[in-house]
Amino acid sequence: MTHTGFKSVYVTVLGRVQGVGYRSWCASKAERLGLHGWIRNRHDGCVEAVYHGLAGRVDEMVALSEKGPVLAKVTDILASPCDPPESAGFLRRSTY
Repeated sequence: MTHTGFKSVYVTVLGRVQGVGYRSWCASKAERLGLHGWIRNRHDGCVEAVYHGLAGRVDEMVALSEKGPVLAKVTDILASPCDPPESAGFLRRSTY
């Protein structure tokens, strides 16, 4: 969703994204961009996240998520608008 220059997206990242530092890498990048939201591994091998902040920075984070850290191999990323996260800051959540 976009409100006065802000945007929220829910992303699902497919590929080799677990066991390669992907969550920590994304959380660090999101925090540097001043984004709010969360990220977590899923039992099916994907990673899912919510990014919320200034629209341009959210777009930048989605683009960064398509690459990931050196050991990751992203094969696809699905992004769709969503409601803003309920809490401030960027959280690393437990596996779901």
